[in-house]
Amino acid sequence: MQIDLDYTGRHVVVFGGTTGINFGIAQAFARQRARVTVASRKQDNVDAAVASLREAGAEVHGVVADVRDFEAVGAAFVQSVARFGPVDVLVSGAAGNFLCAAEAMSSNGFKVVVDIDLVGSFHVLRQAHAHLRKPGASVIQITAPQSFVPMRYQAHAGAAKAGVDQLTRTLALEWGREGIRVNSISPGPIDGTEGFRKLMAPTAEDRAFAQEQVPLRRFGSLDDIANLALFLGSPYAGYISGALIPCDGGGALESVKPALEAAGRRALG
Repeated sequence: MQIDLDYTGRHVVVFGGTTGINFGIAQAFARQRARVTVASRKQDNVDAAVASLREAGAEVHGVVADVRDFEAVGAAFVQSVARFGPVDVLVSGAAGNFLCAAEAMSSNGFKVVVDIDLVGSFHVLRQAHAHLRKPGASVIQITAPQSFVPMRYQAHAGAAKAGVDQLTRTLALEWGREGIRVNSISPGPIDGTEGFRKLMAPTAEDRAFAQEQVPLRRFGSLDDIANLALFLGSPYAGYISGALIPCDGGGALESVKPALEAAGRRALG
């Protein structure tokens, strides 16, 4: 189910917005008549996302930028604002992850995830600040349950996403005086995404086990996350800031980590 909110004329920027959950968010804002900028580090992914959104009738701009490159991120905002004006909604969703026991993880493997998820998030939000509509902008970070539910084989992702959550809270404090709201969405197991398939459901057995761990007994959809993003970007959420909102069917209460850990044990042998 898709909710209906009018974003006509508003500029929405989605970093990591060419695949998976983030592309679903970009599609949702485009359906609500927003002007959408999608950013990713791979030209092919940007081109494909832009073509798909334009085919659906969206007003869209694509930029190539690796969130680990502070200057490239800044240039991406300059380009997008020159095209569509100040940013009304920013979605920071670039991320990387893999399953690995801490004792087997290389320093570089840990660093890569922290650089993409945490340092990259800072780069995006820091470079965005000068271009956000003040007052009125909504910043939405995409985090993960590993940030507050410790999970085996996820030391790197958990540490990075915990930092992302604290960045959300800190910037909500600092930027609130300018009328900028900053919140985080923590998706649960979202069906149809590459990350879900690789991390939680590489086999039919893993999939069935994972579904049993969710209190609602179903996996989430791209629309579930996109609808929450549409709400957070809208005036209906005008007094919500500094919040970490799970969208996981109650999974953080029951803890879906047994499913992730079971998948990890199989993957790691």
